[in-house]
Amino acid sequence: MNEPANQLSGPDLAGGVALSEITDGAMLQGHAHGEPVLLVRRADELFAIGAVCTHYGAPLADGMLVDDTVRCPWHHACFSLRTGAALRAPALDPVACWRVEQRDGTVYVRDKLTPVEPEPLPAASGTPQSIVIVGGGAAGNAAAETLRLEGYTGRITLLSADPSGPCDRPNLSKGFLAGTASAESNPLRPLAFYQAHHIDLKLDAPVTTLDTRSRHLQLVDGTRVVYDALLLATGAEPVRLEVPGADLLHVHYLRTLADSRALVTSALTAKRAVVIGASFIGLEVAASLRARNVEVRVVAPDTVPMEKILGPDVGNFIRELHERHGVTFHLGTTAISIDPQGVQLKSGETLPADLVVIGIGVRPVISFAEKAGLLIDRGIIVNSYLETSVPGIFAAGDIARWPDRLTGERIRVEHWVVAERQGQTAARNMLDRREPFDAVPFFWTEQYDFGLAYVGHAKHWDEAELDGQLNAGTQACTVTYRRGGRKLAVAVVHRDLEGLRAEVEFERTVAATDWRHAGTVI
Repeated sequence: MNEPANQLSGPDLAGGVALSEITDGAMLQGHAHGEPVLLVRRADELFAIGAVCTHYGAPLADGMLVDDTVRCPWHHACFSLRTGAALRAPALDPVACWRVEQRDGTVYVRDKLTPVEPEPLPAASGTPQSIVIVGGGAAGNAAAETLRLEGYTGRITLLSADPSGPCDRPNLSKGFLAGTASAESNPLRPLAFYQAHHIDLKLDAPVTTLDTRSRHLQLVDGTRVVYDALLLATGAEPVRLEVPGADLLHVHYLRTLADSRALVTSALTAKRAVVIGASFIGLEVAASLRARNVEVRVVAPDTVPMEKILGPDVGNFIRELHERHGVTFHLGTTAISIDPQGVQLKSGETLPADLVVIGIGVRPVISFAEKAGLLIDRGIIVNSYLETSVPGIFAAGDIARWPDRLTGERIRVEHWVVAERQGQTAARNMLDRREPFDAVPFFWTEQYDFGLAYVGHAKHWDEAELDGQLNAGTQACTVTYRRGGRKLAVAVVHRDLEGLRAEVEFERTVAATDWRHAGTVI
């Protein structure tokens, strides 16, 4: 990932460009009327849309055309060439569109088009009058927005256990903690957005009870909330480290905006930090703390960081990357106690620390759903429409275990983009669209100048094939993960187009899969 591409470059498209310069399937980066514009040709049609992804500002000219859409090279958002609509997460806002005119072999980008407003859904007997969403994270927020974009005019209640509004959680361990992103970049939307879209956002409102027969929820304060359709998107919570001293004030977990703010405050004065856990969250925290010149030691039971997920080549590179930035690893051991001065390890070492961050995994928040009788198996079981074993109740995000057509297995994935896309699909299915969730899982990590994108899902693999170079001087490679010769996932470093091509390849594989029981709860 590079710097956002919001500066003007390329030809002045308002002044005209020769049609011969734009071949079929080509994208031309330019500008018009003071804004960056992407001019695209598809057969005999020409489109002019905003050239910058509305998620993190990636240059769409470096992305990929797929049918009548363009995909972002960094985080795989997708935009319509015809309307500019953000068709799927992580982008939530559309890009602008301009009118295109051809005259005497020259193409001109003219006036900006008025955004298309969603048409209100016609009244129908099957449309729920009241939809309740439990969870103010990625899936819940995306679902609420999608319902309004689909023209739903009924009552939407968004219940969040968090006292803060929906926020950009990936930013908490990356830019915000490192000090390179402002606090203003954290909220996904200002609170006024929910009011303007008639979304009743209730913060600090944890649910204690779900009654599926009378279709109501009870909050911790005793409030009773009724629903016609319900989406459970309660997410996950950090696994707590059960050792003496784990509840001391200088010990932190990172999940919520409040967690991140507290960690930033501690990092301002900390000298020595111990990060317990070499997961993505642990290593991103380590990199961010080093950006603040905090001494960092990482403790984990693995011998190679991230080896089970990314393989030995990438795992060893990540370790060397952190070591080049001054991080010390203590692998093959665990913490057995924490005191105000440091962390004691099973190996016998004592590591001095005035800041401790624990990142040893998360578990789905499903206790009240389990008590309500929903089908549970290390998450909430859903069918391909994300509907649970109780009709009218859907689940999305970190808690949902769904039938994945790519692997042929039921999977549960704890990734931001997956949660947002499931929230979008669940919203449409609550409106009876019967849309299978078949998006290919995607996530990314950023540590120092290293960025890795991962497409697919390979919880178990027996081959990790490295194509390219991954060392201190060269960071450009593709890693393909297979099981029994079957490709299940691809990781790319500085090869954005390779990641997009892999995504499209997996999508075509999914589309060709004949799954006769896709809509059933298995």
